[in-house]
Order: sequence, then structure tokens, then C-alpha cells
Amino acid sequence: MHIRTSFPYETTHDDVRIPLPDGTLLYARVWRPLTPEPVPAILEYLPHRLTDWTAPRDWQRHPWYAGHGYASVRVDVRGHGNSEGVPGDEYSATELADGVEVVNWLAAQPWCDGRVGMFGISWGGFNSLQIAALAPEPLKAVVTVCSTDDRYDNDVHYMGGSVLAVDMHAWAATMLAFVSRPPDPLHVGDVWRDMWLGRLEQVDPFIHTWLDHQTRDTYWRHGSVCEDYGAIDAAVLAVGGWHDPYRDTVLRLVEHLPADRVRGLIGPWPHQYPDRGLPPGPAIGFLQETLRWWDQHLKGVDTGVMREPLLRAYVGDSHPPATVYDTLPGRWVGEPAWPSPNVTTVSYGLQGPAVLVRSPQHTGVDAGRFFPFGNEADLPPDQREEDARSACFEFAVGEETWALGRPRVRLRVTSEVSRGQVVARLCDVAPDGSSTLVTRGVLNLSARHGRDRAVPWEPGATQEVSFELNGIGHAFPPGHRIRLAVSSAYWPWIWPQPGSQAGFTLEPSGSFLELPVRAREAASDIAFEEPEQSEPLGVSHPATFDEPRPERLVVRDVAKGEWRLEVDPRYGGTRVHPDGLEFTEDARETYTIDEHDPLSARTRSDWSIRLHRPELAWDTTVRTRSEITCDGTDFHTSNEVVCTDGGEVVFHRTWEKRIPRTGG
Repeated sequence: MHIRTSFPYETTHDDVRIPLPDGTLLYARVWRPLTPEPVPAILEYLPHRLTDWTAPRDWQRHPWYAGHGYASVRVDVRGHGNSEGVPGDEYSATELADGVEVVNWLAAQPWCDGRVGMFGISWGGFNSLQIAALAPEPLKAVVTVCSTDDRYDNDVHYMGGSVLAVDMHAWAATMLAFVSRPPDPLHVGDVWRDMWLGRLEQVDPFIHTWLDHQTRDTYWRHGSVCEDYGAIDAAVLAVGGWHDPYRDTVLRLVEHLPADRVRGLIGPWPHQYPDRGLPPGPAIGFLQETLRWWDQHLKGVDTGVMREPLLRAYVGDSHPPATVYDTLPGRWVGEPAWPSPNVTTVSYGLQGPAVLVRSPQHTGVDAGRFFPFGNEADLPPDQREEDARSACFEFAVGEETWALGRPRVRLRVTSEVSRGQVVARLCDVAPDGSSTLVTRGVLNLSARHGRDRAVPWEPGATQEVSFELNGIGHAFPPGHRIRLAVSSAYWPWIWPQPGSQAGFTLEPSGSFLELPVRAREAASDIAFEEPEQSEPLGVSHPATFDEPRPERLVVRDVAKGEWRLEVDPRYGGTRVHPDGLEFTEDARETYTIDEHDPLSARTRSDWSIRLHRPELAWDTTVRTRSEITCDGTDFHTSNEVVCTDGGEVVFHRTWEKRIPRTGG
């Protein structure tokens, strides 16, 4: 990583408040080049608190953009951080309408030349696309990283029509803690407590809404730009990583947006910006790459970025299973179109007699983290134990085979029960027997006719089901085997269906794996600069004397047949900011199931956040508890928030809700 200290422009930064039509003021930080000429503005807009939570990340890139001649702006969403108002659901119509107003406000400032771009990762990448679909006139370009075009089937809530237990629960619990954090008196003054209590009175756990919509209805279609790609006028650079769950959005965007205003980039990365150097790498000079995009579309400079291939993708070499890799060997390839003329679908027919697929309910404990962030235990370990709990079909690799895109399975299935799910994993099996997970996919059998409806299976019926696995770029070497592993359970990723312990029968005859095989090439001229950032903020991380918890711990009660996965998501511990703020957060997730009983599934998440300014005698805490259990007909959710100011409890509320199991 190169830390840059000298730029074409000297810069300044100011905190400002952006007025909305209803009088609400949004808190913003603006980095600008010191020049008398107006310049384009680029906006990052999200709820994650610019004065503390994202401040270290913001200082890596916003000053860098300002130093290259842009007004780089970071804005907190209404009801979050130091912005006024009350929080709403993610990507609400209000959030997006506010975003349009912010874009127009920026364009009207005397230091802006009227042209605006938007960028962001995850939430900020989501709403960049969604606001682009609303087409505010000044918005000319977007860089969207690790985001989705489909809020139902490619987000943290559902997968293949099934409830994502692992992240539906974890993200809802995280956001319950996040929306409960107070404004900072250093930035808003004495009104901070009134603002805080006003927000807390409006809090409702997101999980209630998300579980109320178990099929792809109008709630999920809102904000899903795949509903109308033609609404996006801005130029879009879509970026993802093969270890990020949102990578398929890049493939869909380069397929459906006009080629003269879209480019795609997929590397080996986790859910992180590609310049941060968090494993797996290699990292790239991502800020320089985005500067080419901004210069092309906001300044009219021909940087050559539109002469790059439509899609640049990393095809990784085979590697032994591990939960973390510093870097993954491989090569970059360029595709002139998507679907690519360089990719051919090769069908592998499954062989053997009919097999009963009846996986233990804890199948999936070695799935790894849904959102890898570059931690030591994020990625899936050796899959041999998972494979043993699945029905496996293997195909010898005679010559090196490059897979690029989304594999598909077509399976003939007989089920004696009306509900269940099919899980397919693709693994690279080495001669020593080690099994490395390459990709996977899921189908809720009730969603086999479409994600917008729930159609129970007719018990005893045999049907062909078909679904895609997540996209991948991977080279299978000669002498290895391609293994397709099929299971009827995948906890805690997928919430099990009632009766799913019965499994299903898979008929290999007429069943296929369809692999997108990419033509091999000797070399590629695709290359990137060294990662580069501006000077860090200077946040310190005080040493702690507490014994660290394992990141992922699997506990088996042999007598009870119970399995428990304990997760420390490692969000950050204690940080001390240069302005004196002490910010501490701790989270713990627990996923439990009886290996024989799908109705025993339960999740729990506990959060603790402390915000402390010793010089102001300001000391606040937020503690939350979130749980989900189930029976045959309903989900049961339980949530609790306790907030203190100086040790005094100022807010305490619990929610208990029963939500019918209608589809997911």
C-alpha cells in the first residue's frame, strides 16, 4: 500500500448541513480542492455515521479524490449519525428521495460545476444504483461496489426463495443496534439527547418487515433496479469479488445495461474495497481505477476506460482449502460482451442409481461466513465433512478447465413432503482428497416456479428443478475432480423447512451440472497500479486484556445431537479517534440446531456499543438482544434494546412477534 501525501491540488474539508424540502438537515462532510474553478462532486451516502464508524475508511479515499480535483462528499442518511429526522427501513422511498435532493443540492453549490457522481460499497453501492434509477439530471456516473440489483434474491434476506438464517438474522440484529446509537454532542450540541430519544421511540426491528415478505412481492421490487435497467442513465462501473455474495450483480449489470455506459470488474476479493489489501488479494490500485472513471464521465477526459473489456474478471488457480488466503494465484481475463463468446456451457450428466438425499440438519456448519470481510475464519474450511453429509457426483478433469460465470444444475427430484430445499455445492477435489468449495446455490422447492410465489410440492411427485449457483472464476487443474455435492439442509445459511428432515430422492438419470467453461489463453495485458490511499485518520486501538474469543467455534453436544455455531464477527473492538471519541462495540452470534429436527433451529445475537467523550462527560451505551425460533407454522422473534446515559437507563423496550411461515 502506497500512502500518498502529495496531490495535484491542496485540499480543505468542512462539515456542513444539507437542507431537505421538509426542513430536515442532513449532516455532511465535504473535502474540496483549493481552486477558484468549480469542480465535479462525488457523493457517498449511507447511514453508517461519518464522524465515527466509517471515518477511518472515509479518510482513505475522500481526501484522495479531493486532491485530484473533485469535491468529495460524505452524507449520513436521515435519522442516522448527526443527521436530523428518524430512521426508516433500508432503501426506503424517503431515503432515496432525500438522496436525489442531495445530488441536486451539490450540483447547485458554487464550488460544483453541476456534474455529480455517486459511489459506495454495500449500502452506499445499493443506493447509488437506486438513485441512478431515479435519474436526477446532475448524476452522470456511478461506482457501485459489492451491491445488488435484486433486493430479494441477491441480498442478505433470501437465497433461492429460502430465508437466509445467517444474515437475515445477523443484519437485522446489527441494524437494531446501529439505529439505536445516539448523535454526538460534539457535532450537534445539547440537543443530542432529545434527538436520540426521538429516534428510539420510532425504532422497530427490521426483522419484522423482512419476515413479513417471504416471496418477491412489491416490497422487494422497490429498489431492485433489475425491474427496469433502462431507468439508469448514468454510466455505471460495477465492482465485486468472488468471495462477496453480491458478485452476480456485476454479471447482470454488464449484460443488461448499454455497453457504452457500463463496465464490470470482479476480483478475488471479500466484501471490501479492492484497494484495502484485506484477504484474499491481490489488491489493486482501485482509487486510480475509479479516477479514470470519474475523469471520463464527469470531466470529459478520454482516459481509455471505455476501451477496456466490458468485463474484467479474475480466474483463480486451484488452491487447497483454508479459511483465509493472503492472495490467490490466478490471472485477469477480459470479456468483450456478456454472455461472452469466450464461454461455452458444458453439460456433465450425473451417473449412478437414485439416491435418497437426507442430510443432517447441521449440514452447513462449515459454510464459512456469508459476508467475508478478510478475517481469519471467514472462508469455508475443507469440505470433506460437508461432502459426507451430501450426495456427491464427480467428474474427472483431463485438461485444465476454466469456469467463468454461473454454473447451473438441473435435477430430477422426488419429494414425499410438501416443503424443503435443495442445496448444490461445487467443489475442487485434489488428488489427496481435500475438497475446496468453489461455489454454491440454493432452491426452496416452493419457489421452483418463481420467487414471486410459493407453490407447495405435491407429495410423491417427481419434477425437474433447475437453478443457478453463484458466479465464479476458477481453474480446475488436470488430475483433480469436479465434485457436485447435493444436500437437503444448509444450516445456518438456510432456515430449514418443516418436514425437511425427510429429504428427497435424486434421480441422476436426466440430471445435469452445466458448467460455464471459458477458453484458456496464454496471457492477458490487463494490469492495475499499486494500491494507493491518502493518509490515515490516526485512530488508535488500545490493547485489551480480555482473552479473545474464537471467530468461529463449532460445539457439538454428542448426547443431545445438538450443534452450536458461535461467531464473533470482529467489527472493531475499541477505537479512540483523534478528536477524543472512544468507540467500543462487541457482538456475538449463536446458531443452534438439533441434527435431526428442523424445528429446533434458533438464532441469537447480542450487541454492546459504547460511545464516550471524557472531555464532555458523555458516556452512552446501547445493548441489544435479538432471537429467532420457529415451529411448523410460525417464526417467533424476540428483540430488546436497552440504552443508558451516564449509567442511567433512558430507554428500554422489548418486542415479541409471531410471523406466519408463508414461503421462505
